[in-house]
Amino acid sequence: MLHLIQKLFEKRVSQFVSDNRTHKVFFPKADNKQGTLAKRSAEIVKIKAFGRIIEIDKEDEFQTVKYQAHYQYLIKQKGLLYMEEEIEERLAKFYKEALVMDEEINPYAPHETYHTPAEFLVEDLDERLSFQYNRLKAVQYAERWWNSYNPAYNKFENDCTNFISQCLHSGGAPMRGYPNRGAGWWLQKSNYSYSWAVAHSLKGYLANSKIGLRAREVSSPEQLLLGDIICYDFEGDGRFNHNTIVTGKDANGMPLVNAHTYNSRMRYWAYEDSSAYTPNIKYRFFSIID
Repeated sequence: MLHLIQKLFEKRVSQFVSDNRTHKVFFPKADNKQGTLAKRSAEIVKIKAFGRIIEIDKEDEFQTVKYQAHYQYLIKQKGLLYMEEEIEERLAKFYKEALVMDEEINPYAPHETYHTPAEFLVEDLDERLSFQYNRLKAVQYAERWWNSYNPAYNKFENDCTNFISQCLHSGGAPMRGYPNRGAGWWLQKSNYSYSWAVAHSLKGYLANSKIGLRAREVSSPEQLLLGDIICYDFEGDGRFNHNTIVTGKDANGMPLVNAHTYNSRMRYWAYEDSSAYTPNIKYRFFSIID
């Protein structure tokens, strides 16, 4: 089985840097990636890919393999070179060692697995919390833990917002609101506010908070600074299901982001190469008030 996955990777990697457009029938992601980069006057000049088998299921002459793919793209854009990294989980099926299906498992479910309140509670404006947001520390944390999990925190199946909250807290953002899960932003052992771990709730918190951790919504991504937050509504249905943190800028001054769930580093902010992307996608851009 290992040799079949290895062959799959070798064929896939060659297509990310190939000019042969017929490869899109086999691996549309490569064609999509090249297209989105071309719109930014960027290109992949080198790619490495690593695989790890998670589980194998055998039934007669069929084999189903769930595996993790780790891509490293060296991207060149107007003289700037930077490394983008991306992790994804995929499902491949073989029949008599012939590949019959290979697809990404979309981690961004259209609904959250946690219950969210219908609306946020009125905040106690008598409470006063001030802090200086350390953007460098927030970004350093995002770089340190983008592809692993800090044992000091809980890990969630959909971990994107939990990771962003950790980055914000590392930057000095104060927790508040415990023990009310529908108010504030906090984590206490295995208990947490909805805004700490649920994508839609963090978006709502950043839009409404008047004390402690606060943010200002801006109209375009180029206005964001390192350590700022982007929220994603992939389906455009009003329910936000992903969050990222700005950790760099490309040659055009546009954000590059780190994220969890499908762990990624220095990824272009728009997520147009994601399997979760739809033409109805909506974004919210939040600059942390420091």
